[in-house]
Amino acid sequence: MTQAARPGDVLADRYRLVDLLNESGNGRFWRAHDRVLDRHVALHCIADDDDRAPGLTEAARLSATVLDRRLLRVLDADQRDGMSYVVNEWGAGTSLDILLPLEGPLPPRRAAWIVSEVAASIAVAHEQRVAHGRLVPENVLIDHSGSVRVIGCCVDAALRGLPAGRVSDDVTDLGGLLYYTLTGKWAGSSTSEVPVAPQAQGHWLRPRQVRAGIPRVLDAICDQVLNPFAASPSSSRHNLHTAAGLADALHDYVGDPTGMVQASPLNGVHGAGALAVPERRPPERRPPDPEATQAMASPEPEPEPETEPEAPGVGGTERDDVPADTGLAPTLATPAVPPAAPPTPAGGTTPADAPAPLDDDTADQSDPVDQPTQAGMPIFDDEEDEVSWFSARQGPPPPPPPLEDPPERPLFAPEPEDGGPARRPRPGAATPGQPDYWPWDTATGAAAGTGSGVIPVTEDSDDEDAVPGRSWIRLAALIGVSLLLLVAVVIAYNLGRGKTPLGAEPEPDSPSPTQATEEQQPLQDLEIAGARDLDPQGDPAEENSDSAPLAVDGDPATTWPTSTYDQQFGPGGLKTGVGLVVDLGYTQEVAEIDLTTVGAPTGVTYYVTDEDPAGVGELEPVGSGTVGGDRLRTTLEEPASGQYLVVWLTSLPAVSDGFRGEVAEVAVRG
Repeated sequence: MTQAARPGDVLADRYRLVDLLNESGNGRFWRAHDRVLDRHVALHCIADDDDRAPGLTEAARLSATVLDRRLLRVLDADQRDGMSYVVNEWGAGTSLDILLPLEGPLPPRRAAWIVSEVAASIAVAHEQRVAHGRLVPENVLIDHSGSVRVIGCCVDAALRGLPAGRVSDDVTDLGGLLYYTLTGKWAGSSTSEVPVAPQAQGHWLRPRQVRAGIPRVLDAICDQVLNPFAASPSSSRHNLHTAAGLADALHDYVGDPTGMVQASPLNGVHGAGALAVPERRPPERRPPDPEATQAMASPEPEPEPETEPEAPGVGGTERDDVPADTGLAPTLATPAVPPAAPPTPAGGTTPADAPAPLDDDTADQSDPVDQPTQAGMPIFDDEEDEVSWFSARQGPPPPPPPLEDPPERPLFAPEPEDGGPARRPRPGAATPGQPDYWPWDTATGAAAGTGSGVIPVTEDSDDEDAVPGRSWIRLAALIGVSLLLLVAVVIAYNLGRGKTPLGAEPEPDSPSPTQATEEQQPLQDLEIAGARDLDPQGDPAEENSDSAPLAVDGDPATTWPTSTYDQQFGPGGLKTGVGLVVDLGYTQEVAEIDLTTVGAPTGVTYYVTDEDPAGVGELEPVGSGTVGGDRLRTTLEEPASGQYLVVWLTSLPAVSDGFRGEVAEVAVRG
């Protein structure tokens, strides 16, 4: 064949192309089948007249020098049939760019373990002076056993036409992998298809700012690796700017890795056509149970087994037309095992002579092997050493008895049967004296007798129950409520007349001293003693220092230009920024900064300090912005005090030959 273009074509009379997994220009990544060794392999190929062909062959040679169990080995590399190709070991599993959308961000300890495995593998490559070149989530694989595999070492970058990878880029990508596994966002230097992490002022946000609950140790590691110039000094005892140091730091966090492979999320997510068939114990290997044999004396009707279509890859060789990474795999259903036939006695016992089947309670215990474990409560007996158990209730509790309706109460009291009064006095109640107690008649004038008509005096029982002093408390409460009501009426009356609550005339409004001071003291231009360039990351550390005073000479026609850069400032560029140090002569209050530039857009961050700075890593920004036209006026939220103002350029406008910025004038007001 002259070009590997279609599934089914055979390359070098040996490798039959099965699935096209990725394509970059004319370079293609296939899953192929080795017809000699009868196994699947990963095959990168490109036309031999392509400019990337020599780089692909050289990348295969470099990758073959790295021996590590986590790297997929290079098996073959040659130029045949007009194609340059590289054959690698095939890895079946799920890459991180597919795993995280399914499972979400990983637990911190598992994320640290995965990246530590990748870092340890890359550290072996760095010892051989070999860089991966494109360490993105697409090239980190979790196989079906839960182990970590790294694919595309050197070859993936060469197939995409990228230059030879650098060790520093691999370390940055390792930090990006840790960031991605914790947050689901990519912050590495290589280009990936996963969502990009957010930035602020030209720096990646810390993982704890993107997703809550991330440990501070992992948050600090990501910040040190991805924002080396903006992060605070590291307290780690490992060198986080090397793959080996990063692997050691993550190993310290993970601790004992036992169980991490078994805890792989892929125990529930299968790829590469793998099938999850639950292991079942065959009936013939179970211990015999005599009670179960008796319980099965009356055979039940044999159920019909469920039929499922045979899945590929079970009971034979793997099908070539099934892709290696096809997402979730089906689970085969095992047919139900028919119950065993009832045993027939040797003496020809008739069914009438056979033992009767056990009751339901005994039948439920016929196969204790398959019974689930039940929770119970132990019962300890002081007289016996054995322990009995309260088992859980097998059925629902009985319903409560129905509520009885209350007896009906008659509207009127029934008439007593003995003819007595319907209402009888309570025991112990006072009763009138007997007729013979008084020597005279006590009947009233309305009665038939001739008594005096005077009603005998009786004591009031309510006086005995009265609480002493209660009347005084009520009187005091009444007086208090009256006073409060009177005060409220007076206050409402005074307020209604436009006076104070106490009846005084209100004072006229007058401006406060703070307002009068602010109105009387407008912002003034501060005198500038001089300016110099600031390039802490340069070698030498200078950036057109002769032109720096032109940025504060009061003439917008004269400018201070930066050097021309091939890459934009940022983590992936040569520098994070350059700037000017404006000397105010002495400590002054800075409230407003007026910046005039040439070209747009230009990103800028301001710092104010009392000491002549050598960099901005330890300074706190007081303001920032982007010059969209040619002028930017920034008013600080709070005035900053200091002698030196740092104008730090974080991004430069594009020019014909790269990126360059120019500062025409800097004005400071306070």
